[in-house]
Amino acid sequence: MNDNAKKKMPAFMGPLIAIILLSIVLSIVSRSFLTLDNWMNILRQAAINSMVSLGMLLILLTGGIDISVGSAVALTSCSMGVLMQHGVHNPFILIVAALLVGVITGGINGLLFTKLKLPHPFVSTMGTKQVYRGLALLITGSAPIAGFPAGVSFAGSANLGFFPVCFIIVIVIFAIAGIFLNRTALGRKIYSVGGNKEAARLSGINVSFSLNFVYVMCGVMCAIAGIIMVGRVGTATPLAGETYDTDAIAACVIGGASFNGGKGTVSGTLIGALLIAVIRNGLNLLGAQTDIQYIVIGLVIILAVFVDVVRGNAEANARRKDRAKAQNA
Repeated sequence: MNDNAKKKMPAFMGPLIAIILLSIVLSIVSRSFLTLDNWMNILRQAAINSMVSLGMLLILLTGGIDISVGSAVALTSCSMGVLMQHGVHNPFILIVAALLVGVITGGINGLLFTKLKLPHPFVSTMGTKQVYRGLALLITGSAPIAGFPAGVSFAGSANLGFFPVCFIIVIVIFAIAGIFLNRTALGRKIYSVGGNKEAARLSGINVSFSLNFVYVMCGVMCAIAGIIMVGRVGTATPLAGETYDTDAIAACVIGGASFNGGKGTVSGTLIGALLIAVIRNGLNLLGAQTDIQYIVIGLVIILAVFVDVVRGNAEANARRKDRAKAQNA
């Protein structure tokens, strides 16, 4: 059997095994870890990061990045709060407004990169990260907003039986995203753009449209995360989501996505988000202070990036060997 015929272990198997091993350890050191209530809490914690991570995945697939996602989550949630303060209490209107703000924030990020030709999306989203955060502080007067109607908070606070509705939303949207990326022409184009933008352009793919699309969809995912967050914590806070960008990047890379683009799956991203949630939950149960949690998550991110580099080098070596074999055949 040649190398190409060998089945590779999916990239998400590593983090899935890590979740299992970490769960065993945490169940030994904390009696509360394996309880049903705690695991439902883990799913609620993972829901917000899962949505942001899915948006980040779409961008990473094109070889880009968006570090404004946390600020976008805050701005979309705060936009609902400000509308509510001005007399809008219809849940449908509030949710649509949040989604529209998400489309606008994502669209701006995409246009700054594709139309203004800024050198890298890291540069443009570094700027919009500050702009969106500033707007969230400005429109709220730097104060949290509470008292959302039940129709808005339902997504983040309700349960179906004992299972949180927010994670049901995650499962549905991730399933749709998986079908989109693997079964539609645009989904395959997104992978192609990340693999090689110039080759994609020469093959007739509208690269600018694909890039703008993923940034808009990332904004929509941030809006959904903002809606879930409002239901979960009961308030829209302009300073919320400060670690969402790093958590989302970590979840994607842990799940097998690459900074070089063209690689990543929705299943791997979901497993990565769950691993981050398990780590944070375990640290909370052990009484770890916030500074320790920052250190641990930072080390996880460094390890994830290191694994991505090693994985990329191994695949590059494998491709060189395959070309050498083909030339000698």
